Amino acid sequence: MKRAQTKLPGAVVVGLMLAIVLDTFIQIAWKLAVSHVPGDASLAATARGAFSSPLFYAAMLAFGAQLYNWLRVLARADLSFAQPFTALSYISVLAISSHSLHENISASKMFGVVLIFLGVFFISRTPFYTANASGRDQANPNLLRS
Repeated sequence: MKRAQTKLPGAVVVGLMLAIVLDTFIQIAWKLAVSHVPGDASLAATARGAFSSPLFYAAMLAFGAQLYNWLRVLARADLSFAQPFTALSYISVLAISSHSLHENISASKMFGVVLIFLGVFFISRTPFYTANASGRDQANPNLLRS
């Protein structure tokens, strides 16, 4: 019988929050790294523009941190539970883009934000971790879950 864990560990909460912050930083850094490149620039010109920006390299470092953090989260929570939470970075990117980059927020974007919040709310009501059929921990097969 599969058993679900119900009490969300603090490490998972912190890891999910960090995943959202890192993804938001990466997306905004990418945008700023190429913001001076004309929209009709060639691929080579766009790449040169990105590689000449310190923000591009900061985003790459954040990618490394994001990978490490995500591996730690997935060691403690089901992918089907954790992944939907990262959609909250769409909301933080939208808010920062609107405020700092002066991008437009349309009614359809706001409707999308509401749907994201609802989706994350419903996912948060589900168990965060499911042991396999033998009751053994998927991440550590030698550990028997109670």
